[in-house]
Amino acid sequence: MTKIINNYFKNFILTLNLISKKKINLLIQEVKKLKKNNNRLFICGNGGSGANAVHLANDLLYSKISKKSIDVEALTANTAVVTCLANDIGYKYIFSKQLETKAKKNDLLLIFSGSGNSQNIIEAATVAKKLKMNIFAVVGFDGGICKKTIKNCIHVNINDMQISEDFQMIIGHLIMKSL
Repeated sequence: MTKIINNYFKNFILTLNLISKKKINLLIQEVKKLKKNNNRLFICGNGGSGANAVHLANDLLYSKISKKSIDVEALTANTAVVTCLANDIGYKYIFSKQLETKAKKNDLLLIFSGSGNSQNIIEAATVAKKLKMNIFAVVGFDGGICKKTIKNCIHVNINDMQISEDFQMIIGHLIMKSL
């Protein structure tokens, strides 16, 4: 067990030193601007990344630290909407169709993804670009399609899903504390 713990901590610390603090700061500044201009933040992801989206939306909406809530929505949170869209038009569109209905220019889409390759997040980014939203992604592994196509991509360069997801929450908590 000690070996597993030591390796996890070692890989976490090595990864921490590789992440672009400049891009994290840029994301924080964008969220502050979003709050000031009364725009909305939309967060999406799949699996653990989707759970992190819900967690961060909760933190930003109800945090006593921020004193004023942000208009934020985790696109993964409404299971009725997600399952309806997946069933009726396809899983690829579970986030993009919500954005088409709810989002507007200068809103912010924050993507959490381990691989950066899921079709539904790529489709969400495509719609967000059409709507002239700001887009950030936090991705692990090699960054996938998100790293290649999203200008503001925070790459957690590690082939470990759990550490990748840890950094999604750390970045989210940094946003919360900055407010």
